[in-house]
Amino acid sequence: MPDELKIVTTVSNEAEAEMVCESLSEAGIRSMPQMSSGNIRLGAAAPLDVYVEEQHYDRALEVLNAAVPSDEELARLSHEAGEESAP
Repeated sequence: MPDELKIVTTVSNEAEAEMVCESLSEAGIRSMPQMSSGNIRLGAAAPLDVYVEEQHYDRALEVLNAAVPSDEELARLSHEAGEESAP
């Protein structure tokens, strides 16, 4: 019996879906993007839900959360970039 699928995230467009699916694939997690229900068809600009097998849901969340820098990390990177560009 196949595992149930569960939405792990919703992204804004096809390019974001490809990045998310690639990150999950690198962690050994199969995923599948599908157009979000209730949205107007906009081709590559349409929002997409990314599904994973339910048994891999928690691990998929860990992978995706690790790929997103925290607010503190973003502030640090911004500060460092400002210092590097200063004369």
